Amino acid sequence: MKKHLVRIVGGDYRRTVIPVVDAKGLRPTPDRVRETLYNWLQHLWDQDFSARRVLDLFAGTGALGFEAASRGVEHVQMVESNPAAVTALQALRSKLQANQVHIHAGDARAVLPTLRATPFDLILLDPPFGHQWLEALWPALPPILQPQGLVYVEAESAISPPEPFELLRSGRAGQVHYHLLRFAAAQKKVNNPETNTP
Repeated sequence: MKKHLVRIVGGDYRRTVIPVVDAKGLRPTPDRVRETLYNWLQHLWDQDFSARRVLDLFAGTGALGFEAASRGVEHVQMVESNPAAVTALQALRSKLQANQVHIHAGDARAVLPTLRATPFDLILLDPPFGHQWLEALWPALPPILQPQGLVYVEAESAISPPEPFELLRSGRAGQVHYHLLRFAAAQKKVNNPETNTP
């Protein structure tokens, strides 16, 4: 069966073909869905991607993460467990000379505790369907997110995210439901001498 052709849809690497390896559960995000997502982000980030840090936790083909790199984000961390997919990601990074892209070969849950030093502005979650990944991941996301950070989620059905996440946007493409969430972290109180008492 002929594989769907995946291309980067915007930014410096626009029209670059992304290889799709034959791996179980690999489901590249369609071009038009990625275009919708990055239009949302462009609006929310005032068209400035330059200082953003992005985590692509189930990178697969890398379509979501390379799209972020193409649009000028400062740092993209990809995580992928399939060896063939990791090799393809590394080859594409080299081809594009995308030095802002970092690739970790391993399990998503194992790498999460190592990512807390510098929180992310956006986490991309496109896990294999049917394995209850989201339920396992929700508690692990707040420590690695900036306050008001964003989470993009693809799932087999519409989701209702738990607190402290709020749904900003959602859509559907075929059997895939996609969502953009905000991490509504409690803001730290400002030290105001006029209102504080000894």
